Amino acid sequence: MIGNITWDDMDSNLLKVFVTVANSGSLSAAGKELNCVQSNVTARIKQLESNIGWSLFHRKSRGVTLTEAGERLYGFAADIVRKIDEAEQSMRHLKHAGRLRIGSTESNAAVRLTPLLAKLHRKYPEIEFQLLTGTTSHVMKLLVDYKVDLAFISGHPDHPDVKILHQYEETMVIVEAAVGKVPDVIIGFQKGCTYKEFMEEFLKQQGKIGLRTMEFGSLETILGCVEAGMGRAILPLKVVEKFANREALKIIRLKKDQENIPTVMACRTDAVPPIAKDLFDL
Repeated sequence: MIGNITWDDMDSNLLKVFVTVANSGSLSAAGKELNCVQSNVTARIKQLESNIGWSLFHRKSRGVTLTEAGERLYGFAADIVRKIDEAEQSMRHLKHAGRLRIGSTESNAAVRLTPLLAKLHRKYPEIEFQLLTGTTSHVMKLLVDYKVDLAFISGHPDHPDVKILHQYEETMVIVEAAVGKVPDVIIGFQKGCTYKEFMEEFLKQQGKIGLRTMEFGSLETILGCVEAGMGRAILPLKVVEKFANREALKIIRLKKDQENIPTVMACRTDAVPPIAKDLFDL
């Protein structure tokens, strides 16, 4: 109890709405995330404020910000919402039933996930699989925020709440067009891509700084632009061998101490999916 307020006054659904609004900074954005209309979000925030007797948000012309009372409540509310999400995930996985949400980089999804999903489907046909792809930083955020159960990311995650379940070695190569003069342009995935960041640092060490970059959302587009002579990219050799037109590309090998950027399968330390052990040999 806080003063005359009991935790019964703070329904978990109301707290989830409160946390979502606080994170997004907007009633309308929270409505989209919660899949409900803005008026419902507003009504639930007003209900929570009425229950506890404090105003939680300053309303502005564009969005909202937390009041002092809102800031004080936020830490407790976020922890409660997270615990409830953990409980729901744990119950969903009790008998390997429900949904398994997988986050992955585009490169890993292209070369590794199809056999993985096929194997899981044969063993657990009742599970619904959901795949979300993006850059390493994007997939890491999904994992930390409990938006995915498993994540395949590049490099070693430096986060106290993330556990590495398995590591896959990746031999990286630089690719450029086989013929013609190639401009000093880095071609890669969007901001947050470990490979592109490595490429920028690699070229910086060679005295090439401030290079122009081209960012794309698909592996096919990146390879197509490289083959067209628009710049260079760094990619796993497995990806190049499987999807690229080898005759159109020049493959540049890196030194032994530079060529490995592993892909790791990771999960949250407090939410290890029971079926993760079935994935280690893929």
